[in-house]
Amino acid sequence: MKKKILLLGSGELGKEFVISAQRLGQSVMAVDSYPNAPAMQVADHCAVINMLDGEALDRVVSEFNPDIIVPEIEAIRTERLFDYEAKGIQVVPSAKAVNYTMNRKQIRDLAAKDLNLKTAKYRYATSLKELEAAVEVVGMPCVVKPLMSSSGKGQSTIKDASHISDAWHNAQEKGRGDATEVIVEAFVPFIYEFTLLTVTQKEGETLFCAPIGHRQANGDYQESWQPVAMSQEILEEAQRMAKAVTASLTGAGLWGVEFFVTKDDVIFSELSPRPHDTGMVTLANTQNLNEFELHCRAILGLPIKEIRLLRKGVSAVVLSSIQTDNYIVSGMDMALQNSYNDLRIFGKEQARVGRRMGVLLAWEQSPEETIEGIVERAKKDASLIKIEDPSI
Repeated sequence: MKKKILLLGSGELGKEFVISAQRLGQSVMAVDSYPNAPAMQVADHCAVINMLDGEALDRVVSEFNPDIIVPEIEAIRTERLFDYEAKGIQVVPSAKAVNYTMNRKQIRDLAAKDLNLKTAKYRYATSLKELEAAVEVVGMPCVVKPLMSSSGKGQSTIKDASHISDAWHNAQEKGRGDATEVIVEAFVPFIYEFTLLTVTQKEGETLFCAPIGHRQANGDYQESWQPVAMSQEILEEAQRMAKAVTASLTGAGLWGVEFFVTKDDVIFSELSPRPHDTGMVTLANTQNLNEFELHCRAILGLPIKEIRLLRKGVSAVVLSSIQTDNYIVSGMDMALQNSYNDLRIFGKEQARVGRRMGVLLAWEQSPEETIEGIVERAKKDASLIKIEDPSI
């Protein structure tokens, strides 16, 4: 088996996917809007295009003639995927799944209206005036998100009316694609939130990874840990909802399904039809196959008989505090003094303030070490790693 895989979006998650695919003998073309993106650094071929330009996307597909198309980001002319699928190209997980999940409106309506899953109260808005009306219906505090975005980009919390205008403009400036519509969600008084990595197979049952907890700041995760403690009842209900929504969207691959847990219930939040950033914790060998290996095997139709949790682990982000095109990474020697740590530096061409440049991975030093203890250790050791401009 040797498939030609077209990867649309070449960030750090795509880089790990390419490595997993190549270890199984596959050929990958990595595509993004800028050169030397992380996945391009390890792919067999690469191309730089605006993926919102349908004609440019058509040209790349025609020239590379892939067997499989794997979208990694939202900023894609996703309706073109139906045409590619009709021509016999496998779209991951499916053209329907990508089109629904790349747009919060479609996936939220599917979950709440079609599948009757529990979600936060929500409304949509296409103008500042509509946003003001939606906030009045949903109530404050509430969260405003662009229909197309990832990693918290363009997301704002509205605590009083003075925040509404800023929230609208933030969503318009930082949302992806050309959609101007936003979703307004009632704030959920959750105790914790978690990601349930869900694997759908071409042949075989739907499988679930042990749940992954995470802490967010500014709409992006800061640490994630596996497993997160919860009752069997909550876990089974989350698995039921994840299985229902992924079955409805169809296709094979790994999905990141996000949930809130309140005092009384578990609530569906969002879904990504691809490896999830919080799932980078699986690179700490917390389970027998990491999320990228699972995604690749599911896509190729290779059997996945079980997913086993092997040990407790944590992923802590390494952020840049400067903006520069010329940087070095210092402190890696100090962070790796602990033999229960590992690192992934993504190789991004440009550093920006608050940009995720890598992750520190940490795992249990003994079965008695708690998740809380590993999180604190990972945060401390991640803080030793600095993004610096050597010219300063």
